[in-house]
Amino acid sequence: MTPASTTASRQMLPVIPLAALFLAAFVLPLIALVAISLFRTPQFAELSPAQYLRFFSDPFSIKVLTDTIWLGAEVALATLILAYPLALVYAASGQFMRTLITFLIMLPLLTSTVVRTFAWIVLLGRDGIINTAMLSLGLWQAPARLLYTWEGMVLALTQIQLPLMALPVINSLLRLDGNLTRAAEGLGASRARIFITVILPLTLPGAIAGWLLVFAAAATAFITQTLVGGGRIILMPSYIYQQAVGVQDWPFSAALSLIFTLAVTGIVFAIGALSRRCVRGVDAA
Repeated sequence: MTPASTTASRQMLPVIPLAALFLAAFVLPLIALVAISLFRTPQFAELSPAQYLRFFSDPFSIKVLTDTIWLGAEVALATLILAYPLALVYAASGQFMRTLITFLIMLPLLTSTVVRTFAWIVLLGRDGIINTAMLSLGLWQAPARLLYTWEGMVLALTQIQLPLMALPVINSLLRLDGNLTRAAEGLGASRARIFITVILPLTLPGAIAGWLLVFAAAATAFITQTLVGGGRIILMPSYIYQQAVGVQDWPFSAALSLIFTLAVTGIVFAIGALSRRCVRGVDAA
């Protein structure tokens, strides 16, 4: 063995435990999931693609998947709309305010998702804080139904996932050359035009990164979807849980898991590839 190959082997030694962990924690369970999904019956009687045919021939299952993807996209868009004003305030603030805003953004991440979800149940309940405040102010005549609704679930997920969007957008905005915005102001551009033509295109990588993080996190947020959405709204995480634990149809639940994983991963890669093309176009311009 040559000295060069010996050095290369030594450099690869730290990678071996990580590769073994990746193999044991991800690759092997994924292979097992694929194998389980190929059985026709819950008794593992016969190999067949019947579970996938069952999914794509069932309008209810397809609707559950599309609703879940739409939920992730809706929450990601809502957090994106909220993140830019927050990022602009952060960029225009002094050191003390920046520290305070960073603390407020990071604070929810230090709290369990379960705790934050139960807090939203208290806020959105029939006798919750929002209904009580609105009734006290005379704005509502009767308690509104906020809990176990699509809108309530989107609101809760938007607050929970907002830090995942705010941090990348703020980072992109801080990297922006201030001379560009000052030059646009000198040419007479309004603030809205500066944002649309200068700030938004140049901070697009951070916005796309945040969008992808929030989309994936919101679409797979089993706890918040189940507690805030309730049993009236069936989405893929709860659907998989029902089939695996309630019905104990492991082959179908495995097929659901793989389809859901491929759908989310495919959207993430597609949006990522599209964003890279857009960024290259902006750089070329």
